[in-house]
Amino acid sequence: MSVIREFKCVRPEAGKAAIFAALPYDVYSSDEAKVEVEKNPLSFLAIDRAETAFEKGHDIYASDVYQKARELLDERINDGTLIVDGDDAFYIYELTMDGRVQTGLVALSSIDDYANGVIKKHENTRADKEEDRIRHVDTTSAQTGPIFLAYRADKTVREVTDGVKNEEPLYDFISEDGIRHRVFKIANPSAIERLKEAFLRIGDVYIADGHHRAASAVRVGFSRREKAGSFTGDEEFNYFLSVLFPDEELYIMDYNRLIKDLNGLSKEDFFSKIKELFDVRELETDDTEESKKPGGKGEITMLLSGKWYGLKVRKEDIPSDPVASLDVSLLQDILLDPVLGIKDPKTDKRIDFVGGIRGMKELERRVNEDCICAFAMYPTSITELMEVADAGLLMPPKSTWFEPKLRSGLFIHRI
Repeated sequence: MSVIREFKCVRPEAGKAAIFAALPYDVYSSDEAKVEVEKNPLSFLAIDRAETAFEKGHDIYASDVYQKARELLDERINDGTLIVDGDDAFYIYELTMDGRVQTGLVALSSIDDYANGVIKKHENTRADKEEDRIRHVDTTSAQTGPIFLAYRADKTVREVTDGVKNEEPLYDFISEDGIRHRVFKIANPSAIERLKEAFLRIGDVYIADGHHRAASAVRVGFSRREKAGSFTGDEEFNYFLSVLFPDEELYIMDYNRLIKDLNGLSKEDFFSKIKELFDVRELETDDTEESKKPGGKGEITMLLSGKWYGLKVRKEDIPSDPVASLDVSLLQDILLDPVLGIKDPKTDKRIDFVGGIRGMKELERRVNEDCICAFAMYPTSITELMEVADAGLLMPPKSTWFEPKLRSGLFIHRI
């Protein structure tokens, strides 16, 4: 059973929500973050990436950077940019992209559910990336970036959230990337209890995006338990900020691969290898994105020497294992490792990754500029993600690209 809890939210004043909300901290490099904050000093990114307040070359992991994040958060509360709700509540966070709506429930999730595997993971985390967010959460005493969780759709949750969405929203704005964001508050005690009981029935939930943020928040929570010596379980540090979405509404985009060299093979020899390993056909493409994308699971499209090809994985090469049968795994195991010698895509500098939001034209641009070949993947499904997590397994790196991205700064949980 999955435990969720309502909370006293720190959130932007309605008139400033649109300019305060920011994309997640890890979308930007330090230089890109600095440019964004210079354009919009009120952006939450100034708090999330507080190195932007210092001169170029300043150690972005220095203690004064995290202390600056704390100072800026306090300033935004004191100057009224952020308000502190006086009552415990849930919130609805609705995002609309290209006419498609997904409705999330903003709630606190239990660090014990994370530790006990009720909240299921599908990725490993890196210690250095965890450490950065641990220090950010611990110094600010706040969780500022919600963890993107998924659950199997439930009738009760839908009934409650649909009802609340008939009310006046707290926020309703369209961000620069064209995404519409609406937020509603659920303060009715009866509605709150119905939602909490529903998640006790739903059981397992899944981290869709935000593995490092989740791991960091949980580690801070357990550290504070240890420092406290004794605890009741009701303290704020026992929970972390999350947004829970029904699986049927989630949209996973392709996560594509770019190759920088052919491991000593000529293009002709490489193409001969491709024809040995896949069923291959040259594609008739036009200027549309769809003409260059794979049409289904087990299909990959390849850009080589200015032409697009369709590669179909042969049935006998598809194992039953939930990880090995993923399209990204098939490409890795059939071609990238044995032919190109790319054994660890996390560390090999000869491979690069491009999220599907950037489209086929980005793959074409990169092949023209600094790469020799591109592979466009069919998107991993939410069902595949859940099957991998249920089996206690991990996906290969860069398997899923979720859109739209949740904004940070709309909901803050102080611990």
